[in-house]
Amino acid sequence: MEALKTVTISKRAELAAKGGHPWIYGSEIKGKDKGIEPGEIVRVLSGKGKFIGSGFYNEHSKITVRIISTNANDRFDDAFWKRRVSYALDYRLQVMRPEDYDNMRIIFGEADQLPGLTVDRFGDVLSVQVLSLGIEKNKDIILNSLIEVLRQHGLPVSCVYERNDVKIRELEGLTQYKGFFDSPLLNPEDRKTITHIVENGIHYDVDVENGQKTGFFLDQKYNRLAIQKLCKNAKVLDCFTHTGSFALNAGIAGAASVTGVDASQLAVDQATANATLNGLSDNVKFICEDVFELLPELEEKGEKFDVVILDPPAFTKSRNSIKNAVKGYREINLRAMKLVKDGGFLATCSCSHFMDYELFTKTIGQAAKNVHKRLRQVEYRTQAPDHPILWAADESYYLKFYIFQVCNDR
Repeated sequence: MEALKTVTISKRAELAAKGGHPWIYGSEIKGKDKGIEPGEIVRVLSGKGKFIGSGFYNEHSKITVRIISTNANDRFDDAFWKRRVSYALDYRLQVMRPEDYDNMRIIFGEADQLPGLTVDRFGDVLSVQVLSLGIEKNKDIILNSLIEVLRQHGLPVSCVYERNDVKIRELEGLTQYKGFFDSPLLNPEDRKTITHIVENGIHYDVDVENGQKTGFFLDQKYNRLAIQKLCKNAKVLDCFTHTGSFALNAGIAGAASVTGVDASQLAVDQATANATLNGLSDNVKFICEDVFELLPELEEKGEKFDVVILDPPAFTKSRNSIKNAVKGYREINLRAMKLVKDGGFLATCSCSHFMDYELFTKTIGQAAKNVHKRLRQVEYRTQAPDHPILWAADESYYLKFYIFQVCNDR
């Protein structure tokens, strides 16, 4: 195998890489061999020539090198990629419940040392998103290896659908598209874009072609389960319901009534269909409203709920907009607390890694103080373990989820 070309990095980047961070920015590269092709694997060296790791190089991206290995003896042949996907799957088979093997994230990018690759399994359909040029160039061997490994574990794959219709690909010099992945291991006659899953006892039809992200949000799986114990005979309000997952978990737990709210009529229609699919139409209803406008209206009417759930989209996707995001999170949490009965419960979360744990916690505390509510923390949770948090990379820790009992000041 031809020797890999090298890049030399700054002392600061060296320390970060040795600490486990998988990204090296272009500004931290101090030297490089000539003729490195975008997407090529390079060896990363310290200023003194010491081996740091190997990674995908792409000068078109601010993240110029994405580390894939810190083993100087690794050879990047077919066997290497098969080991990588095997490690990823083996981890999920250990940490996930067997009933979740048909609805779980199998590969979570950098956390699985496959930077820029996401693979979700919905029944026998794999939904894939590729966000780095290096993965794009090695996609065939990676995905075919994954199909083989899954089948070896008795987990069938009928087709693979690529959801590469995201603008962030353009930052890597990649085009946007979506469609089926061609593989000699797959029969084109088995292709489908609608598949069926069961999560926490609830049935969903997942649209991998048109659904958000890869088709369905799997990261809240066990957080949705956690609210079930609070919802028996309860009056529940689920804000930013999307396709109704939290609302349906409340409904299946025996809630007296559940109202799910979303600003998207498409989401409301999908949520309503999901309620019908699960025989929950009588006590789980959905309405198309702007949550920020609806909550003050409900307060004015004197409405109260036993449980209020807040699962908003990321209010910030950059550090520049954190100030406005804090205002948004504080506002909805403040409004939600006013709607919770004395001794009722608030489930609230943030899915932006820029809104870190400390800031999110502080913001909720400010909201409680402003409305003179006393919070008793029931539990704090993060994303499901099929979305592992890489301690050296803050970017992988994005979901914060609290359950509080909300009490009036006495």
